[in-house]
Amino acid sequence: MLDTLAPIAAEAGALLIARRQTIAVADGATGGLILAGLLTVPGATRFCRGGGVVYSLRGRDVLLGLPRDAYAGMESVTEAYAMLQAEAIRVRFGADWAVAESGAAGPDRHPRGAPIGRSCIAVAGPAGGVATTFESGIEDRIANMAAFAQAALRFVVDVLDAAPTPDGDERD
Repeated sequence: MLDTLAPIAAEAGALLIARRQTIAVADGATGGLILAGLLTVPGATRFCRGGGVVYSLRGRDVLLGLPRDAYAGMESVTEAYAMLQAEAIRVRFGADWAVAESGAAGPDRHPRGAPIGRSCIAVAGPAGGVATTFESGIEDRIANMAAFAQAALRFVVDVLDAAPTPDGDERD
């Protein structure tokens, strides 16, 4: 599984190193695979601040440090929920960037009704954030975890590629 994540993570790492910026991760249904992918990159300490898995309310509270009322009116497995987590983990870890994922890997439907195979991914950065929803179209839990992590890392690369560099120049 890591062999499919490593090349994408290497792209993300190279972009972050070139920008002299850092990233933090709030893994959800990916179970730590986004962070593990980033850590496959030699020298990851130059760009990766760390992160953790948000898989329970208690874990979310400990990792993100937000008051419970910050989630008022929110549902998990939504772009807004992923964005809140990305912004929180970025601040918590003092990173320039953050990625957060909230998904329904299966095999059963998510307790809050999200369909199996849906992952909401958010990337927060110095100038704000963007989110996307990924639909795998599959019901296999392990395959979804891998697909969600791959989609999240690819989204990080795409966002970094499109973002202005810290000195203000647009990337080609």
